[in-house]
Amino acid sequence: MITKDWHAWHRPYAEPGSPLARRLRVVQGHLARWLDERPEPALSVVSMCAGQGHDLLGVLAERADAARVRATLIEFDERNVAAAREHAAGLPGVTVVRGDAGDPAVYRGAVPADLVLMAGVLGNISDTDVRATVAMLPQLCAAGATVIWTRTRRVPDLTPSIRDWLADEGFREQAFTAPDDVLFAVGVHRFTGRPRELTATDRFFRFAA
Repeated sequence: MITKDWHAWHRPYAEPGSPLARRLRVVQGHLARWLDERPEPALSVVSMCAGQGHDLLGVLAERADAARVRATLIEFDERNVAAAREHAAGLPGVTVVRGDAGDPAVYRGAVPADLVLMAGVLGNISDTDVRATVAMLPQLCAAGATVIWTRTRRVPDLTPSIRDWLADEGFREQAFTAPDDVLFAVGVHRFTGRPRELTATDRFFRFAA
């Protein structure tokens, strides 16, 4: 049973020096660079467990080319869904879906995506589910897609295994940020494998927190 207040969890985003605010800036920097590097007139994005959408929506709100992005934000908490929809006002390409991001069915119609965003996901599920989620990514990614993910490096640090698992699934690492003074890590990987049809029907992760 999920007992954490995921709406209140977002409060440190408003504290400029907090680890969460710092992680947000790193993720947003990667998102902005990805958009700069992809000049296509139409791009698709899927954000798992999107929360209030601060990362992606904060970047799109500042860009003149935001209309070329079709984004699906998947979030379960009703208050976070409402906040994300409010933040997305004026961004017609953004859809905020209330759903369980561990259920493959919620992605139908939204994938394959050019970018899959997993911020705040891999640190809140079991190690077994992390492996299953990485294995699921080729069913969510378009050819040449980018995956941006975050994970704490609290002992035991799973990030080395995650990076290996991504390589096993056909992803090439583009960046890995792991500041010395905080425990978060942010990874960016490019999909070099062959996309797979979305055929999965079983849940591939369940929040443990």
